[in-house]
Amino acid sequence: MRMHSSVLLPRARAMRSAPTPSEALLWRQLQGDALGVRFRRQVVVGPFIVDFYCASARLVVEVDGGVHLAQRDRDARRDAALVADGVRVVRFSDVDVVRNLPEVLAALRRLIWGP
Repeated sequence: MRMHSSVLLPRARAMRSAPTPSEALLWRQLQGDALGVRFRRQVVVGPFIVDFYCASARLVVEVDGGVHLAQRDRDARRDAALVADGVRVVRFSDVDVVRNLPEVLAALRRLIWGP
């Protein structure tokens, strides 16, 4: 089902005002141009709302909590649709963001700038 932007934009705005703890933690590290690129959070990309998006790197960053364990097929279809549109998608668990934030940031730097 393809949602219209008139539904997605207000939903994304609401999601920005109520981030999960792990999203808030990662956002504090990504905001501005801390990695040398600009990220936006809870933004509409195509027919989806993504957690974080860097347009210059065409990179979506998703922070997955426990609910994603039950929707792996849905997430895989969503990721495939984004990849088909030329967007790279990387997923981190909320636990990794909290426990291994330096490694998450290092992985994002490699994705953006190369090895």
